[in-house]
Amino acid sequence: MTTDTVTAFTQLPLQPPLLKALDEVGYETPSPIQAQTIPLLLQGKDVLGQAQTGTGKTAAFALPILSGLEISRKDPQALVLAPTRELAIQVAEAFQKYARHLQGFHVLPVYGGQDYRGQIHALKRGVHVVVGTPGRVMDHMRRGTLLLNKLKVLVLDEADEMLRMGFIDDVEWILEQTPAHRQIALFSATMPAQIRRIAEKHLQAPEQITIQTKTSTVETIRQRFWPVSGLHKLDALTRILEAEPFDGMLVFVRTKTATLELSEKLEARGYDTAPLNGDIPQNQRERTIQQLKNGQLDILVATDVAARGLDVERVSHVVNYDIPYDTEAYVHRIGRTGRAGRKGDAILFVAPRERHLLNAIEKATRQKIDLMELPSTELINDQRIARFKQRITDTLANEELGLYAQLIEQYRQEHNVPAQEIAAALARLLQGDTPLLIPHRAQRKAVSSYRKDAGQASAKPARKTEARATGRESSPEAGKQRCRIEVGRRHKVKPGNIVGAIANEAGIDSKQIGRISIYEDYSLVDLPAGLPKAAFNTLKRARIAGQQLNIVPVGSEASPGKAAGHPANIGDRPVRKRVQTKASTGERPVRKRVQPKAGTGENPSRKGVKPKARPKKVSKNKARKQKPVKTRW
Repeated sequence: MTTDTVTAFTQLPLQPPLLKALDEVGYETPSPIQAQTIPLLLQGKDVLGQAQTGTGKTAAFALPILSGLEISRKDPQALVLAPTRELAIQVAEAFQKYARHLQGFHVLPVYGGQDYRGQIHALKRGVHVVVGTPGRVMDHMRRGTLLLNKLKVLVLDEADEMLRMGFIDDVEWILEQTPAHRQIALFSATMPAQIRRIAEKHLQAPEQITIQTKTSTVETIRQRFWPVSGLHKLDALTRILEAEPFDGMLVFVRTKTATLELSEKLEARGYDTAPLNGDIPQNQRERTIQQLKNGQLDILVATDVAARGLDVERVSHVVNYDIPYDTEAYVHRIGRTGRAGRKGDAILFVAPRERHLLNAIEKATRQKIDLMELPSTELINDQRIARFKQRITDTLANEELGLYAQLIEQYRQEHNVPAQEIAAALARLLQGDTPLLIPHRAQRKAVSSYRKDAGQASAKPARKTEARATGRESSPEAGKQRCRIEVGRRHKVKPGNIVGAIANEAGIDSKQIGRISIYEDYSLVDLPAGLPKAAFNTLKRARIAGQQLNIVPVGSEASPGKAAGHPANIGDRPVRKRVQTKASTGERPVRKRVQPKAGTGENPSRKGVKPKARPKKVSKNKARKQKPVKTRW
């Protein structure tokens, strides 16, 4: 059986509990990298895979790893190295999802910014798979809390990104500490020289897999995204349905179960909708598509497989309710609209943790996806009022109202109530408990929240790194604060090392780290203003190039002629204290610099510090015999 003939996961030699989990989450057909990689890893071969983010490579290595686990053993049998904490969490969640029917399975994500004690406790209890960032994994190995002597499989995910972030030396160190006969799978979007060198040195006769991504998208399709996640997705979709003029719509989700759930919720909100997934019989699927074509249905909630080959002229909008992991799937989805030269709209929901998938889609399609303009309260309310009035117009035109007109007239005469008020009461009765209009305050709050998410998701501040700073340092850019770390040129540190360590230990997006200036014994780095105290405490203990960072914010006032961030300007400034001399010397009192207690922030010259007792008065004869007191700065 060749990889070209693999059309279902059931054709792969995976354990029944894994196939059951895949069926439940709605995975039907393996992606190209899954069809090629899974059989090779199950055979115990090393794999060198070149594939973009979003091609489905997590399942490509997770499923064969899970198939080969010995659940009775509690030692780590597989280690996955990922460049960022976000990716580490995502991969760990994927393992948990696929292993839902493997009793006793444990996976542990380890990354910077998380308390060591919880990770150490979990490692002592026993885990089968560890997913972590290189720095934190290396720390646990050096502490002796992570033992890899029984490791069977090692995965390097997004190796080129680890190279870019300065982790490649850490990765090599970890590789050298693992057993000689472990299996390795290395995945990278590109293959720079250093990655190829590592592959040649540590992989044994690897099978090479290259996934060519087709990225063509139709120019007539307008693509937009909306930053929203979780329970807010349904409200966001409802808002779009109210604000966007559409004819027919396809809403794509990842799983079969989600098609049923979302379809029911939309139907409860008054929309003509139906689910479309692989479990629905073919004749029923054909009827559903025909109903969409002739206008009996307006919305189909579908999985990728169910919508293959679907060509309905009415489809004006495609909504990616769940962002696809595979860029090919995205291109296929939005291709259901804008066909035969017609215009179409594609809308993508992106959660904050899924931002990297959006970046992958933009990179693969070579097209910028714009942030969607949020509908205002006035627009939504105008639409609702227009629809309400239209219902009145349609009823007046198409219904026999004679009996109702008589009843209204009788009520008016019996209760002496104007006809306009009776009509208003009936309209309120018709509307029921659902408010006709959106309250302005609630809408403003929602829009503000969406815009905040959108701004965070789309911000890409430029980062400048400097190997050497000369002259006076410029001020940090807006929204940044300058900090000093105790590692510099003599420690052979590079900007990539600093970016990688801070991003993972403090949980900061590497794009939010600003200017880096590296001096001989220390470095200055601009970080987002307002970092929580916990993040600083974590970074104080973090290490780069074997050096503890001991990070401190740089004082806002710099000494004349010295760069902001010079050692003399960092931390507590020296305070001046008046020191009394002996009365008989005739010397004037001098000021003496007194350093505050290290790490306390105390100032002896201020309130709360007991002043020294005044010197006792002495006679002139006795004073002549005493030597003068010499004081210096």
